Amino acid sequence: MSKKELEDLQKELDDTTDIIKKFESRVSKEEDTGDLDELMHEWKHGKKQEKEVEPDYSEDEPVVPVYEDVDSIPSAPIPVYEDEHKKEIDKTVESLIDIVEKTDFKKEEKEVKVEKEEQEKVEEVKITKGMKKKRLGKRFMFITSFIIPVSIVMMIVGTHSNLLISKSLHKINYGVLALATILFIFGLVIYTKYRRKKIINRKPLCLKVLYSLFMACYVIGCFYFLLLLYGPNKNFKDWLVTTAMNTMDHHYYCEWFYSEKDIEDTFSRNFFEEIEDETDLSLVQTNQTVVVDAYKDEYEREILEHDAGALYKLITFNVNGCPAYLAVIYDPSKVHVTTTNKVGVRGQYVTAMAKREKAVVAINGAGFWDPGHNSDGGKPRGITIVNGKVVTNNEYKKVTTGGIIGFTNDNKFVLLRNKTAKEALEMGVRDAVSWGPFLIVNGKSAYTKGNGGWGYAARTAIGQRADGIVLMLVVDSNYNRTKGASMVDLTKIMERYGAINATNLDGGTSSVMVINGEMINDPIDGALRHKTRPIASAFVVTE
Repeated sequence: MSKKELEDLQKELDDTTDIIKKFESRVSKEEDTGDLDELMHEWKHGKKQEKEVEPDYSEDEPVVPVYEDVDSIPSAPIPVYEDEHKKEIDKTVESLIDIVEKTDFKKEEKEVKVEKEEQEKVEEVKITKGMKKKRLGKRFMFITSFIIPVSIVMMIVGTHSNLLISKSLHKINYGVLALATILFIFGLVIYTKYRRKKIINRKPLCLKVLYSLFMACYVIGCFYFLLLLYGPNKNFKDWLVTTAMNTMDHHYYCEWFYSEKDIEDTFSRNFFEEIEDETDLSLVQTNQTVVVDAYKDEYEREILEHDAGALYKLITFNVNGCPAYLAVIYDPSKVHVTTTNKVGVRGQYVTAMAKREKAVVAINGAGFWDPGHNSDGGKPRGITIVNGKVVTNNEYKKVTTGGIIGFTNDNKFVLLRNKTAKEALEMGVRDAVSWGPFLIVNGKSAYTKGNGGWGYAARTAIGQRADGIVLMLVVDSNYNRTKGASMVDLTKIMERYGAINATNLDGGTSSVMVINGEMINDPIDGALRHKTRPIASAFVVTE
C-alpha cells in the first residue's frame, strides 16, 4: 500500500472517530441525531467511490517510477499492516452502527411512551367525564330519595284532611312529586350507565353504611307512619282520634290527618253508653261491720284487710304501663266536696285545698269552664253543693254525659241525671259536683264498644261498694301523654274492686291524689311538664 493510501485511510479513520464522538455527545445531551444517517451515507458512498476509482494495475503494464537522482528516491515506508487498519475501521463502524441502532430504539421507545401518555390522558378524560356523570346521577337519587317519601306522605294526608295540607299546597305537592320522580329515574339511568366507573376519593365505608341505614330508617319511617294512620289496622287511628278529641286543647292532633267523616266513623266503632237508671240507694248499706269467712277474690282481700280503726288504705298497681293509685275510704261520712276559696275568680291546687280542709286524702273533682283552654280554673261547671249549700248552679246542658255526683246525708254515693239543684237538695244530697260519664249504676256497667270513645289519658274516678266503702282512683299518663286509662279501664277497675256505683271525674293535668298533704302521683301538663294546675273543686277525706 502506498503512502498516500495510508494517509487517506488514516484520515478516513480520524473522520469516523470524530463522527462517533459528535454523535455520542448528541446522544448524551439528547439532541437530534438525524444528521448521523447522512454522515454514514456519505461515508459509505465515499468508500464505494473510492473502491470504484481505485486504479487497476495490470501485470502487462507495470508502472515503474523514474527518479532524477538518488536523493529523490523515497525512503522505505514504515510498515503498516493493512489488515489491522481495516479491522479498526470495521470495529469503529460497528460501534457507530450499534449506537445508531440504540438511538433509534430510544427514539421509538420515547415515541411509544408519548403515544401511551396521550392515550392515558384521553382515557383519563373519559373516566373523569364518566365519574362526573355517575356522581351527578347519585346526587339526583340522593336528593329525590328525601323528597319522594315525604311528598307521598303529604299527598295521602292531603286526601284525608285539608287542615294540615291545604288544597293549593296539595296541588303543588303533586307537581313536586312528579318532578322528583322524573329526576330520580333520570339519576338512576345515569348511575346505571356509568356504574362501573370508579369514583376517586371514595367516602369511608362507615359513612356509606351510616348513610344507608339512615335512608332505610327514613323511608321505612315515612311509610310506617302512613301505615299507622291509614292502614288496615284501626287500633292506632281509634286511639289517636278518641284520645285527641276528648282533650281540651289537642283536637288538632287528629283533625290534621282525618276528615270529619273519618272522625265520625271512628266514634261509631268506639263509644260509651251510660246506664239510664236512677241510683237505687237501697243497694248500699252503710254503718255496718263486714265479716267474711272467705274472700271472693284477691281484690276483695285487698279491700277488706286493713288495720283496725284505719280511715283509709292505699293500693297501687299499673294500668297500661302507667301508675295507678286506689284510696279505699272505710268511712263514707268523712268524704266531702270542697271548692277553691275564690269560686268564679280563680282555682286552687288540690294540695292547697287539702291543706285548708286538713284532709288526709284528696282527689280532684269535676271539670270547670276553660275558654281558650287557658283559664284560671275558678268556675265549676254545672251544679256544685258543699255541705248542703248550693255554690254554683250553672247549666250543664253542654255536657252530654253524666250529671250530679255526690253523697247524701246518710253517706250514700248518688248519681243523678237531669236534676236541678233544688231537686238534689230535696233528695238529701249534702255534697255534689257535676261531671261524667257514669261508669256503673246500681251494679250495671255502661255498655262500651272499642275503647269507649274517650281515648287514653290520666284519669280520676270515684265509686262506692255495697258495704259503703268509698273507692277513689287516680291513674297517671306516661311522660308524653300518649297512655293512661280509657273509660273501659276505669269501669273494669271499679268492677274488680266491687263498686256498685261509680263515675269518671275530670282528668288529664287535673288528675291529682294527695295523701297527708303530699301529692303522690305525677301529673303531666300540656307542655309535658311534671306539674298540675289550679282547679275548681275536689273530694276530700277529713278525720
